[in-house]
Order: sequence, then structure tokens, then C-alpha cells
Amino acid sequence: MKDMKKIVVVGSINLDLVAYVPRMPGEGETIVGNDFATYPGGKGANQAVAAARLGGDVAMIGRLGQDHFAKQLLRDLEDAGVNTECVLNVPRPSGSAVILVTAQGGNSIVVIPGANHELRPADLDLHIDALRDASIILAQLEIPIDTVHHLGELAATLGVPFILDPAPAQPLSPNILRNVTWLTPNESETASILEHLGYPANDLLTESAAPAVAERILATGVRNVILKLGSRGVYLSGKDVPSTYVAPYRVEAVDTTAAGDAFNGGFAYALTIGLPPVDAARFACAVAAISVTRAGAQPSMPTIAEVESLTSTIADPLSQQVTS
Repeated sequence: MKDMKKIVVVGSINLDLVAYVPRMPGEGETIVGNDFATYPGGKGANQAVAAARLGGDVAMIGRLGQDHFAKQLLRDLEDAGVNTECVLNVPRPSGSAVILVTAQGGNSIVVIPGANHELRPADLDLHIDALRDASIILAQLEIPIDTVHHLGELAATLGVPFILDPAPAQPLSPNILRNVTWLTPNESETASILEHLGYPANDLLTESAAPAVAERILATGVRNVILKLGSRGVYLSGKDVPSTYVAPYRVEAVDTTAAGDAFNGGFAYALTIGLPPVDAARFACAVAAISVTRAGAQPSMPTIAEVESLTSTIADPLSQQVTS
């Protein structure tokens, strides 16, 4: 394997307010919850912690508020091994998310951006040295879309691979997509992308439909796509990988809140240690599988020892190359 290289995550840092419920309430309905907890979260911070806990060299670019949550959120990042020199405070509340988790492990999330929306395009120029030193850059859509656009341009100029998690779902312009090396939508985000492109979409993306869906997304200029199919694994396609379906590791889910973030952090880490994309995706599936077996976003992220234990005791998920 090659020497490990630096991962830079540009994104959100939130406090997660989690209510555990027997089921999702309907509109206007009040139900009694089972439990309540707070966890450090935010898609950016989650992905940074996921990669760092595996042993990655990770730096975070983000914004926190000036409230009593900010110090703890910063400490949580640092305790996980994330470099926080580029995490600054702004006069806004720190970002937060209200999360409902069902007894079956499903979730529903409302994100309040707060300080995360103060990460502006010009701020990235202040941190250009950190971006230049990166071997891979990760971002999500819990920061302003114009910041994501500028980040993609910087990544292209610097020649750094750019992984974009298009969550929460929103329209993405061709100017953003053409600079994305790896786009990693889940099923609902894939449906949103297809609808924006003018194609019919189904909330449940089947394995048989994945090749055609991937082709439509790749036609926008994205270099590679990884379709996250939840408990059914992932499908990869693009210029740097053969079209391949990777099956999931089978585990009993407790909380799926940050499974996608675990996957992205694990995938980025695996690429930086020299794994080819299909093997990196298989590794990332193991990271995500462990994350759903315990509660919370960042607390659920596994160590490299835990991933190695899972992959040594459970048969590797099957990978099936797809030919057209």
C-alpha cells in the first residue's frame, strides 16, 4: 500500500438532538418517545471523524458558533484526531439537527445550519494551503451551495480528487458536477438528481435499474458515481472504476443516522492508503455496517481494528462487475 495521505473535509459541524421513538409521528400528531440523547454530528464532522478514527490524517474546514455547544463540538473533533486549525468561530448559533430514530433503526432529520452557512467561498481562499496539501477533498451540502461550487473549482485547479455527498438533496448545476470526482448519492438524493435532470424517479432504486441511473448521472459530467442502496449495498460506475455492484455486510441495525457519512469517510481513507475504488467501496461498506449497530453519529464511527475484526469474521460482501 502507498503511504497514507491527507484528507481535507469541508463541511458542517452540528449538535445532534436525538429522540428515540416507537415510530414516526404523522402530521399534527404527538407521540411519547422512548429516550433522548445529544451527540456531536454534522455531515462534514461525521465524515472527518470517520476517516480520522480509522487512522487517517484528516483536517476539517468549517465554522462553529459562539455558544456553549461550540467548545464541546470542537473538542469532540480533536479527541477523534481531526486537525481543527481551519475551524473558526462566527457570531451565529452553532449548527444543529433534530433527529427522530425509530425502534427499527430508521431516521428522520431536520438540519438547522446556523454557523455552517457562514462558511463562504472567500473563506476557502483563506485555507488554500490546507486544500493544496490534500490528497482528497470531501464535501456535503450542509454549507452554502456557492461555497461547494467554489470548492469544486479549487479542487480542479489544484488537481485534488473531490468527493461530494449531495446531502441534503438539492439541485446541482453542471458547473458543480463537472468538477466532482466521486458523487455519492443515497436513494432519495438519487431520485432528486433524476427529477432535476427531467427523468422519472422512484424512491426505491433497484439493483437492476442502477446501471441506467448511473449513466444518466455520469452524462452530467461527473467523473464517477457511487449509488448508495442502503441495506442493499452500493453500485459504482465511471471513468476510474468498472461498473460494479458491491453487496453489504449483514448486521442488525440500531441507528442508521450516519451510515452514509461512515461510508464516505471510510471510502476516502481507503483511497488514501492505496486501495483501488472497488476494494475501497468494500472497505467502506464494512465501516458503514459497524456504524449502524450503535447509536449516535460520531460515536458510532469504528476504529480500524473494529473494521478488520468484522471483515475477518464475516465473509466479504460479493462484488459483481456489470457489463453493458
